[in-house]
Amino acid sequence: MSDFLEKNPWNALRQFTNARIALGRAGNSLPTAPLLAFNLSHAQARDAVHHPLDTDALHEQLRAQNLATLDVHSAAPDREHYLRRPDLGRRLNDESREALKQRAAESPEVVFVIGDGLSAFAASKQSVPLLQTVLPRLTDWKLGPVVVARQARVALGDEIGELLGAKLVVMLIGERPGLSSPDSLGIYLTYAPKVGCSDAQRNCISNVRPEGLNYDAAAHKLHYLLTHARRLGLTGVGLKDDSDALLTNASPTSAIPAARDDSN
Repeated sequence: MSDFLEKNPWNALRQFTNARIALGRAGNSLPTAPLLAFNLSHAQARDAVHHPLDTDALHEQLRAQNLATLDVHSAAPDREHYLRRPDLGRRLNDESREALKQRAAESPEVVFVIGDGLSAFAASKQSVPLLQTVLPRLTDWKLGPVVVARQARVALGDEIGELLGAKLVVMLIGERPGLSSPDSLGIYLTYAPKVGCSDAQRNCISNVRPEGLNYDAAAHKLHYLLTHARRLGLTGVGLKDDSDALLTNASPTSAIPAARDDSN
């Protein structure tokens, strides 16, 4: 059967990218193997959007690292409402809001929020290893509890940070899955979080996963941005990420382009 396949002259370039190039041709169609691989990737992306976040397992992993945790839920009661009403995913439900108000006196410098976003796979797989990598760099910071948020959009972190009296909130959230990245995590950093913050007031680190921006590179960037956000008293367009200039031996994966995110 291989005699019927017409190979693509770009085949040698496939080793440098996950993009679907040089797949060959069988008549007027794709060969069976890449066609099945495409269908599998499409199914994995759909599953990532609809798969629920296992919050019990996530809390257990975090507490195993001696981290205090809180559980919150957005105003979107279920996945259907979350996908149809993005605005509901940006605000807490009444129960969660009241629970956080009881913790406002703690006033931490930074609060980490793990949100399912558009890929619970990403939140489940990438958030704990990332925290394990970045938290040892934050020994001089007053940390709040790690908040696990269901049916979350990026802006949900603003209300969480405001209610907890945090100077900074770091939202770790599942990005919109692509056909080669169903488990990509995005990091959103906001100084002086409050309801109504715009995206121009945030910094974003995208495509965090072993096959994209690895944990060490992401932790380096995040630590740099946190340090300078605290010093300057701002995030967003006024805070530039010059962290790569500090790397003497930059990892090749740190230069991989960021995945696009539509989870806010």
